[in-house]
Amino acid sequence: MSTHFARRLLALLGALLLLAGCARGAGPSESSPVTLQVFAAASLQLPFEELGQLFEAQQEGVSVSFTFAGSSTLVEQIQHGAPADVFAAADERTMHKLTDQDLHGAEPIAFATNTLMIAVPPGNPADITDLASLAQLGVNLVVCAPEVPCGAATQQVEQAAGLSFSPVSEEQSVTDVLGKVTSGEADAGLVYATDVRKAGDAVEGITFPQAEDAVNIYPITTVKDSADPALAQEFVDLVTSEDGQRALAEHGFAGP
Repeated sequence: MSTHFARRLLALLGALLLLAGCARGAGPSESSPVTLQVFAAASLQLPFEELGQLFEAQQEGVSVSFTFAGSSTLVEQIQHGAPADVFAAADERTMHKLTDQDLHGAEPIAFATNTLMIAVPPGNPADITDLASLAQLGVNLVVCAPEVPCGAATQQVEQAAGLSFSPVSEEQSVTDVLGKVTSGEADAGLVYATDVRKAGDAVEGITFPQAEDAVNIYPITTVKDSADPALAQEFVDLVTSEDGQRALAEHGFAGP
């Protein structure tokens, strides 16, 4: 091997080692982007997507990936090992399913409340006027399944009013109930007040006094096996901050 070639080879190796060292010293945004996995109740989609954009703007090199579904479905996924960093449920009962198995990374914090409302198609073709109307024969009522937070709340208002519903369908998320109403497949559905607001002109909302007997408290926590517990806690902190509470209020959620 010639001396000239040996010098060139050593110079090349030195450059490669220098580049490797720079890569190891690079920040998260340069070499190791982070994706935060947030599992949240379907009713939280709009405010959480806004907060996700704000979080990404605040955290260089971080992206937020959301999974929105019925709270009970999300808990089952986490219990079976789905990679989640943050979990936000639509009621405390569902959150207990996570904490009872010691799958939480921090003590859950209540951050919002929500109540049920009757959603009917535009024009209210079945002439629904109150909660009792939903128990009439011939009314195609759609509700959430009992294991879902909005389904548990439905059972509470049903009992509070002394009524017995005969729904034609029980759905796994409040979004699915709303979809049945907006598509005209149902005469009425019991959903959250925030969902009626989100649907705009696609539905009409009817309030009823028994809704106050079933106020849903939304808790949030980090997940025990989070890949980045510190970052997960920062997202929880954003949700409970003034900015987070403002975003939730703009979409119809009340304070905890």
